[in-house]
Amino acid sequence: MANLKIKIADNELVADGDHKALSEYKASFLDFVAKRDAFLAGERFELTEVPREEVIAENPQPAPNVKDEVVVIYDNAGIPSIMRRFSLMRNNELFEGGSTVEHPAFVIGGEVYDEIYISVYPNCNINGKPYSLPGMKPWTNVTIDDAANACFSKGDGWHLMTAPEWGLLANISLKNGTLPHGNTDCGHYHADHSEKGIPIESGSPYTLTGTGPATWTHDHTVTGVHDLCGNVYEFVRGLRFKDGEIQIATDNDAALPETDLSKNGSGWSSMAEPMFVDTSHGVVRFTKEKVENDTYEGGRWKDVECSEYTEGMKELAIYPGEPEVFCGIDGTEGEWLAYRGGYWGISSSNGVFYLGGNNPRAYTNTGIGFRSAYFKRKTDN
Repeated sequence: MANLKIKIADNELVADGDHKALSEYKASFLDFVAKRDAFLAGERFELTEVPREEVIAENPQPAPNVKDEVVVIYDNAGIPSIMRRFSLMRNNELFEGGSTVEHPAFVIGGEVYDEIYISVYPNCNINGKPYSLPGMKPWTNVTIDDAANACFSKGDGWHLMTAPEWGLLANISLKNGTLPHGNTDCGHYHADHSEKGIPIESGSPYTLTGTGPATWTHDHTVTGVHDLCGNVYEFVRGLRFKDGEIQIATDNDAALPETDLSKNGSGWSSMAEPMFVDTSHGVVRFTKEKVENDTYEGGRWKDVECSEYTEGMKELAIYPGEPEVFCGIDGTEGEWLAYRGGYWGISSSNGVFYLGGNNPRAYTNTGIGFRSAYFKRKTDN
């Protein structure tokens, strides 16, 4: 086994693995540094051999009521991912009108967890497994089921990021006034072209993971979760629109491989307060009454109609937290899977509250990627 240290300003990444894997990481990081120095000022990377450590950075100015830190977690292949640890939060800490119940991202298999881990970066592909590393090409052109299986293949506790986990990040960002910017205009942020990332290749509108400024993270710090707005859409597990109804997995049970979320799987259920989609009047409308729809509809959240956004909807960031951001749903008969965040070409329509619900299960595209998340099972303690 070999050891590797990567230092970004005052934050250190420590990793170990086989020589081949670390050589690939080192080459990627060196290339990343060379390109980043040409694009961004003030950040330097150093690589040396050191002993292994787990915690690589603590948020120097944590947002109120949010406890987190950046760590390295190794999968069953012995390859590290850079993850952000989030400690237990309750709905009343996250959004107006929330109760004191634990946010569902922390409730897995009926048990409450004190912490979960979310990939700092959209995942890349190394030997058929997904990893959270900076300066990498996002893994795209994969179905949601294949993405989920790739995440599960990393070992116990690993899973495709879920709808509640995405909702947690969106709500934290809104609560703390740090809604993420991102690659929303061909490698730049549409509202400020001085904010830019490094293209995955010359002339590409896509950017390498984590190469934008701090404002491209969920908390506007360099140790935040990167690229939740723009660049590539991201699949989330445990949210779909079925025959015009919002359907979910219980709590954060989408994090479990035994939760059957196939088309006719038993893991799907209605929300606690059942909610349906009406797309028959030229706008997206959420209603508690089932409606017969014959079309897809989309528009900005400010134009979406809903008499009351329920607590369950707010938990998943299904509400106008960003009024200018897009919400588009297919309300017709059939199954339509959810994706979030937006991509590089739709300007102000992008955001962490972006909601797409019109892709069939087998859909793939160069513009849709994903990220893994992790929890440590109670039996592992």
